[in-house]
Amino acid sequence: MTPKQVELVRSSWLKVAAIDPDIVGTLFYNRLFETAPGVRRMFHRPVPEQSRKLLTILDHVIEKLDVMEEIVENIVKLAQRHNNYGVRPEHFADVGEALLWTLEKSLGDKWNDELKEAWMLCYVKLSSTMIHAVKHIRSKSF
Repeated sequence: MTPKQVELVRSSWLKVAAIDPDIVGTLFYNRLFETAPGVRRMFHRPVPEQSRKLLTILDHVIEKLDVMEEIVENIVKLAQRHNNYGVRPEHFADVGEALLWTLEKSLGDKWNDELKEAWMLCYVKLSSTMIHAVKHIRSKSF
């Protein structure tokens, strides 16, 4: 990601983070469950609680976006937890689509192609690290 893309993600995230987390989380999880109904069984916590966890993780990642190597260990631990929930590499595309959709709805007319590309790169950076970790975990268990 370029420094400009990092700044685009961070500045837009400040706007999204200012919205009630229950609203943002409900948008996200409703979209995720609508487009990938099979993942619903992996979620055992109420949506408001799950929403706060999601936003906390995103806060942390976005804060460290330009120095992701500092949080790789945390991302691997996150991947391990997701692996235990039954998350498969193919689920990351569904989550990414729901995240981008939620950002678009939350940002309204501030959403544009440049911002979408920056967020896509941000998500690819995070999800590819998690997918790699999940594949590594699974290869060790065989």
